[in-house]
Amino acid sequence: MITHRIIPCLDVRNGRVVKGVNFEGIQDVASPVELARFYNESGADELVFYDITASFEGRGLFTDALKEVASEIFIPLTVGGGINTLEDFERVLGCGADKVSVNSGAIKDPTLIERGAKKYGDQCVVLSMDIKRVDGKFHLFSKGGRIDTGIDAIQWAVDGVNRGAGELVVNSIDTDGVKNGFDIEMLHEIQSRVSVPVIASGGAGKKEDFLELFNAGVADAGLAASIFHFKEVYIKDLKKYLNDNNIEMRV
Repeated sequence: MITHRIIPCLDVRNGRVVKGVNFEGIQDVASPVELARFYNESGADELVFYDITASFEGRGLFTDALKEVASEIFIPLTVGGGINTLEDFERVLGCGADKVSVNSGAIKDPTLIERGAKKYGDQCVVLSMDIKRVDGKFHLFSKGGRIDTGIDAIQWAVDGVNRGAGELVVNSIDTDGVKNGFDIEMLHEIQSRVSVPVIASGGAGKKEDFLELFNAGVADAGLAASIFHFKEVYIKDLKKYLNDNNIEMRV
C-alpha cells in the first residue's frame, strides 16, 4: 500500500507568509521560520516554500528567509519562485532545499526542466502548475496565476514529465483558498496520464477533503496552507483520522 503525504505550504512575500483566495486578497499570516519550526514538530511529511512574487517582479528568490527555514527543519524542503536558470537551482539547493520547483521559468524555457533533471536528478525537479478552467478547458497560468498562457495544462503536465520532472504540484486556481475540497476532476485528468507522484494543491478545508482526495486515487500527497496556518486542522489529528479510515500515513 502506498503511504500518502501531507505537505504544508509557505507562500512567502517580502519575508512573510501570506495567504489569499483564488490567488487574490492576500493577507499576512506569520513568520516563515516560526511556521517551519511548527510544521517540523507537527508531523508534516515535507514542506514547500514559494516566493510567490519573485517571477512576477522579475527577481531572484529571497534567500535569507529560505536559509533560516532550512536550518529549522529535518523534513524534505521544496523551494520555488523565480527559478529561471540552473544557477537558481544551485542557489536554492545551496540554501538547504532538497527539491526545486519550476513554474513560470519552465513555461518561458521548457528545456530548464530537462537541464535541471540531467544535472541534479529527476527527483530534484518538481514541476508546479497553476491551472484554471477557461471555456471548459484546463489552461496553464504563469506569473503566480496572473497570466493565461493559453497552454493546455494536461498536455503540459505530460510534456513536463517526459522532459524529466520527477514530481508534479497541481494547483487549482478555481478551488484555491475556497475550502470546498480539492479539484478531483482536474487531478484525475493529470494523474491518469503521468507516472510520477502528483501533489494536489488548492481547496482543502477540512479533514474529509483529504480522505476524498486519497480515496479518489488521484494524488500521492495533499498540500494545503491556510487550514494548517490558522490551526483549523492539526496535521497529527489529520493523519490519525486518515489512518483510521484506511489511508496509510506516516505517523
